[in-house]
Amino acid sequence: MRRREFIAVLGGAMGVWSVVARAQLAGKPPTIGFLGSSTPSAMSGWTAAFVQRLRELGWIEGRTVAIEYRWGEGRNERYAEIAEEFVRLKVDVIVTYGTPPSKAAKQATAVIPIVFAAAADPVGSGLVSSLARPGGNITGLSLQQSDIVGKKLELLREVVTGLRRLALLGNVGNASSVLEVGEVRAAAGTLGIEIVPVDIKRAEDIAPAFDAFGGSAEALYVSTDPLIFSNINRINTLAVGARLPTIYNGKEYIESGGLMSYGPNYPHLFRRAADFVDKILRGAKPGDFPVEQPTKFDFAINLTTAKAIGLTIPPSLLARADEVIE
Repeated sequence: MRRREFIAVLGGAMGVWSVVARAQLAGKPPTIGFLGSSTPSAMSGWTAAFVQRLRELGWIEGRTVAIEYRWGEGRNERYAEIAEEFVRLKVDVIVTYGTPPSKAAKQATAVIPIVFAAAADPVGSGLVSSLARPGGNITGLSLQQSDIVGKKLELLREVVTGLRRLALLGNVGNASSVLEVGEVRAAAGTLGIEIVPVDIKRAEDIAPAFDAFGGSAEALYVSTDPLIFSNINRINTLAVGARLPTIYNGKEYIESGGLMSYGPNYPHLFRRAADFVDKILRGAKPGDFPVEQPTKFDFAINLTTAKAIGLTIPPSLLARADEVIE
């Protein structure tokens, strides 16, 4: 082999094991900074899927890889604090969920690789320059919220015959939630559905927001957001008390009392995020990996909630559900 070719091959090989080699030379395994946007309990299923996939790829927590977990609890100010802490800790890769935490991580570092397990409109929000070639130090998976808004409204209309007034709960402090709210408004307009806005910015806003719209709506659409996910038990309790059929983006939102959900399979997204992390720890550049879109979607119905609010789910709808909670 000629000298120039040998150097090129050697350089490529060094890139492949660079992160692992640096960690080994420092006498410790590589470290993942896991920026959980919600709470440990709310995200437990997703975290388990992420760790299990890492194990399948040879990364065993506490042995061949360390994971530093931090939890934002849906509070925007916490995301920046956690991201800055990860920079100080010099973690080898940061994993995030949601657009605000991902943006906080990107603002904190242009060097440490970042993988977002799910983010709405990563191009429009400025996370990446394009889905095909993200560039920089960040990549991950897109939620594709805009593609499923209409589908969720159609599902609501199947259980609420003649739906005319729809309460719409969104976090006005989250740009991606605001984007989804706008898409729901547009889709509802084409279906002749009037929107009753329910805007929140803090956990303390939730109960007063429900009091404000009172009995003026026939169903409730809840946008996807870390603050909302962190307070999902309270939201579902209030919705059931108001006898409101609800629809969410993932089945994790309805396990505590929501009625229906349709959206990406979140455990699968976190498993894919682990695949990204595996490649990065072995030396690949995050900006070279295209942002992936969800390939697995789930439709779930909570029959216990349906009975609690006095709603009968059509048999045809039950037959189409991927999961029925009883």
